[in-house]
Amino acid sequence: MADRKSGVKRSSVDGDDAQDSKRMRMGNGDANVKMNPYLAHHYENGQSDSKSPLDVLERHNTTALQAVKVEDEDVNPWTGRPHTQQYFKILQTRRDLPVQKQRQEFLDMYHSSQILVFVGETGSGKTTQIPQYVLFDERPDLNGKLIACTQPRRVAAMSVAQRVANELDVELGEEVGYSIRFENRTGPKTMLKYMTDGQLLRESMHDNDMSRYSCIILDEAHERTLATDILMALLKQIAARRKDLKIIVMSATLDAQKFQSYFYDAPLLAVPGRTHPVEIFYTPEPERDYVEASVRTVLQIHATEPEGDILLFLTGEEEIEDACRRISLEVDDMIRESDAGPMKVYPLYGTLPPAQQQRIFDKAPEPLRKGGRPGRKCIVATNIAETSLTIDGIVYVVDPGFSKQKIYNPRTRVESLLVSPISKASAQQRAGRAGRTRPGKCFRLYTEAAFKKELIEQTYPEILRSNLANTVLELKKLGVQDLVHFDLMDPPAPETMMRALEELNYLACLDDDGELTRLGGLASEFPLDPALAVMLISSPEFYCSNEMLSITALLSVPQIWVRPNNARKRADEMKQQFAHPDGDHLTLLNAYHAYKGAEQQGEDMKQWCHEHFLSLRHLASADNVRAQLKRIMETHGIELVSTPFQDKNYYTNIRRALLAGFFMQVAMRESSNSKVYKTVKDDQLVMIHPSTVLTTPYDWVVYNEFVLTTKQYVRTVTNIRPEWLLEIAPVYYDLDTFEKGEIKSALTRIVDKVRRRQAMKGGSS
Repeated sequence: MADRKSGVKRSSVDGDDAQDSKRMRMGNGDANVKMNPYLAHHYENGQSDSKSPLDVLERHNTTALQAVKVEDEDVNPWTGRPHTQQYFKILQTRRDLPVQKQRQEFLDMYHSSQILVFVGETGSGKTTQIPQYVLFDERPDLNGKLIACTQPRRVAAMSVAQRVANELDVELGEEVGYSIRFENRTGPKTMLKYMTDGQLLRESMHDNDMSRYSCIILDEAHERTLATDILMALLKQIAARRKDLKIIVMSATLDAQKFQSYFYDAPLLAVPGRTHPVEIFYTPEPERDYVEASVRTVLQIHATEPEGDILLFLTGEEEIEDACRRISLEVDDMIRESDAGPMKVYPLYGTLPPAQQQRIFDKAPEPLRKGGRPGRKCIVATNIAETSLTIDGIVYVVDPGFSKQKIYNPRTRVESLLVSPISKASAQQRAGRAGRTRPGKCFRLYTEAAFKKELIEQTYPEILRSNLANTVLELKKLGVQDLVHFDLMDPPAPETMMRALEELNYLACLDDDGELTRLGGLASEFPLDPALAVMLISSPEFYCSNEMLSITALLSVPQIWVRPNNARKRADEMKQQFAHPDGDHLTLLNAYHAYKGAEQQGEDMKQWCHEHFLSLRHLASADNVRAQLKRIMETHGIELVSTPFQDKNYYTNIRRALLAGFFMQVAMRESSNSKVYKTVKDDQLVMIHPSTVLTTPYDWVVYNEFVLTTKQYVRTVTNIRPEWLLEIAPVYYDLDTFEKGEIKSALTRIVDKVRRRQAMKGGSS
């Protein structure tokens, strides 16, 4: 019997053969992956000859023409429902993308190779289209395996998944979903999963061969995040074991030869983007204040340049929100005083809620009156808008030349987010955003000489500038024994690796031979920094695991305190209502308890948080994180207990439990200066961050993070007693390992004091 659509001959089957055929068509029986319900309906009713639009496709033998034919059908092949009008409208736009012209070339290379390097310039459509081309070729409805596409950023994973769900005319979380840390929008029908590279890495701990996937796409590989680099090394090993696993490495820059040679000279396919010429302007002199210069440049563009949207790059949430506020106020004045058109200003950064992120795709506002000057939108973004997201309509780019980068110093064990100059490659990417829809302009707020002489060629891979404690723990959990010879594209400095091993050894996650301990195995189950995980696992010993669970969740989300420029004094007064005299960790806990209490009493939480200068979004996020961590604790039998609130040791137990994970992050006050502290062992002189609630200059404190701005600060700080250090972390506080100095002298006095006290107790008994 010939297939009407494909012309492929098919034999007639019945009885047991029909059942076998049905089983083959339904895949490998993976319990985690349900069959396409549309197809299942036909097969379960014995209608294997009923024509699904997918019948023209053969697994791993699809042509672009066949796939296009299926896409043009009135019925959605993945749901069995009729397509909406919106689908066909989007389909027309998709067909205009540059990548569509090379669909067949991509499929030919995909069929003939296991690993493929794909270079697509910004705007080519690679992130949204390539996974869909693979979807039609892999046929997850038949083989029962998923397709994964990784992104370096949460925002990109969420927004691209939403876009692709719209393009395929399916519900987000059904056939297309996403998975990011502490949030999973996938279901039993999911075939295509967008996820952060870190999430896929965590999955690989429990599935060393990535057996759930038939194809893994590493997108934005040029960003060289820590997780991407480790995934590349792992996938290289897995590909040797699993010949059926397809791997696509996608990059936005033409530095593809390095990827090719790393993956056994994998074939390369390059697709041009839709680009128009971009005129570059430099400043004649260096700018003193890049934020001020950025705002001024945006307003100048709005006042003098023709129609077109503006993209301004800044470094972080606070800076972006401040710039948005200033630009909006100035534009309102311009409209009142002149005939300037309207302008909508939208922020874009990683912690922004999905609904607000989507606003960047809104249309520019209409002119205020007929024949008036056209409106435009201005997007103020972090470097997420460099490659991860493509926004149509951008004609003007303002590039101050900075981004926030993680920098780790293994000698001082200090990891900081520093505002640093970008690389030449990043500057080119930013400029390219202006030429998507028509010729554009890029205003670089630095001199041409600075671009040529001061900017490095490429941003250093994250693995060369990060604390690797978490990475080493993950690799150990993955069964990688020889860390030194693990095939990373850019191996980190030996000192960084040694520091990570040393830290994990002190935390008792690795034994003296570098082998994973039971505690280490348990700590790796939590999507947390090892110190936080160990603190949480140890908390039942201090009778406060419920409280430590809340504190851990609060430390895993952005700051819950809101301190607007126009109400700083009021915000600080409100924070004092929650303040605990012993420090910031306990203050966070008090605020969280108040929030939960108000929720239980049926308060309007939006209003309550506004009045108390707390972020409802970040508190709700902490609630979600807490629920997920609680599930992990329950799964592994970690007891959830609390000291009664009336007990005088309620807060003392919490302070002691903090040290179970953060005993290496302790500072002692310098006797000569009440405001200056010195960190234990690393001897860094630091000050307590102005945001602290501490008013008493305590002698010993534990801190959550080290912040490098104009000065060296420690932030989120709590008072501790030094004798607890000797009791909770005796190996780290072995005085023989300390160099002579104030800290060693102080600890020696405490040891003597404790011994005298014990001797007196012994004598009296």
